[in-house]
Amino acid sequence: MSTNGTAVASSVSAASSDSIYTRVTWRFMPLLFICYVVAYLDRVNVGFAKLQMLNDLHFSETMYGFGAGIFFVGYFFFEVPSNLLLHRLGARRWIARIMVTWAVISAATMFYVLRFVLGIAEAGFFPGLVLYLTYWYPAQRRGKMVAFLMAGNPVSGIVGGPLSGFIMQRLAGHGGFTGWQWLFVLEALPALVLGAVIYFFLDDRVKDAKWLPQHERDFIQSEIDAEARTKSHGSVRQTFTSLKVWTLCAILFGIVMGSYAVGFWQPTIIKGSGITDPFTIGLLTVVPYLSALIAMIVVGRHADRTRERRWHVVVPQIVAASGFVLCAYAGHNTWLSLLGLTLAASGVITALPMFWALPTSFLGGTGAAAGIALINSTGNLAGFVSPALVGWLKTVTHSLDSSLFLIAGSLIISALLILTQMPGKLVNR
Repeated sequence: MSTNGTAVASSVSAASSDSIYTRVTWRFMPLLFICYVVAYLDRVNVGFAKLQMLNDLHFSETMYGFGAGIFFVGYFFFEVPSNLLLHRLGARRWIARIMVTWAVISAATMFYVLRFVLGIAEAGFFPGLVLYLTYWYPAQRRGKMVAFLMAGNPVSGIVGGPLSGFIMQRLAGHGGFTGWQWLFVLEALPALVLGAVIYFFLDDRVKDAKWLPQHERDFIQSEIDAEARTKSHGSVRQTFTSLKVWTLCAILFGIVMGSYAVGFWQPTIIKGSGITDPFTIGLLTVVPYLSALIAMIVVGRHADRTRERRWHVVVPQIVAASGFVLCAYAGHNTWLSLLGLTLAASGVITALPMFWALPTSFLGGTGAAAGIALINSTGNLAGFVSPALVGWLKTVTHSLDSSLFLIAGSLIISALLILTQMPGKLVNR
């Protein structure tokens, strides 16, 4: 740390530093949280739309799975450029642009083409948020913030399940639109509003935060700068050829296989257990997501307190794998299916924010912008593979069982990669 940075840091007590970061957190984390809720809602509401859409469009399970997953193909190709542009142009302009364009596209209902274009529009959103947090929080505080941000995932399920079911049940046929068409239109509107709020409210960097006194800005920046000197600041090319980065891509791929199995197929699993009413299905999906919300908060706090990162990803993955196996054996037992889904959702939704403590612990600068985007985009190709493969297997076997075993296996392989390829001395911070 520089002499000036040392002087700034030493002049701020632990209590004062906590107070500063509390003010920072209340300033923009609630807004980013709401944005993530809306993003995830727009991404997975297709799982509810499927309950009516397959009959209206005469889709097979394979066609649905391909269409649901093609979002991630567009997402993959534009993720890294999007994050590099955010790093250069600033979070305020770029995140606002992402939200407005995805809102406009999401409101349309041409399934295949617009799912692909929606992926392009949303590319860079989540890794951009993760990168943005590295501008404001050092590692020992950032894990909790990523967990808070990603709590938007289960919250979107808690809110979105009943809401999606209600829209599809009550608005079907109104104005000549089907229920699933109303679902896409109405759930796109919040992103349009939030895009404008982001543009006028968010500060790109610590130095731009005029609402903080200068000495507090200096303190935060000194902590960020001190951490930056311990990170790898490779070029984009070096990041793309890093074995560690590609290993992290594979690890995230396994987790995302499970995440979107829950997101895209949970309503189908519940329907297969004997529940047919869309609103009732929506209410039942609250249970797994509520459990996941509690689990990720508890595990996130424990990970930050102990500064142990690997097992806080691995244990949730094992829990999720056991949940998918239980779903495969549940058959038409609704409560056993719900228990399996609760374990699966709690595991994968907890593993995701815990995972992001791994790359952000050693990547910095432009290398972080490129690395986080590459890991997220490549890992999220599982968002295409998972629903497409599950849909194909369900069409061929007329059952989800083989798919659920496959998802469980991918989670176990991912956990083994963490334990064998990610040394604790590298990531435990």
